[in-house]
Amino acid sequence: MANLFEQNRNYVLGDPELEIIGDRDKLAQWRHKGIGPAFYRLGRKIVYRGADLNAWAEAHRVEPVSMGRN
Repeated sequence: MANLFEQNRNYVLGDPELEIIGDRDKLAQWRHKGIGPAFYRLGRKIVYRGADLNAWAEAHRVEPVSMGRN
């Protein structure tokens, strides 16, 4: 698995690296629906661990299917 995020780093909303998976509003929607990457809520601050972001990205990896044509 290639890591999109640094494994041992914490990311907070506003970090430009998070834009690779979605903007601030999209991440908020996912948190509300419980479908986004794991996160910590520390008071009003949202913190994502790099390891959790990588695991979430890997779980959403799509393997292309060969469309065999004759």
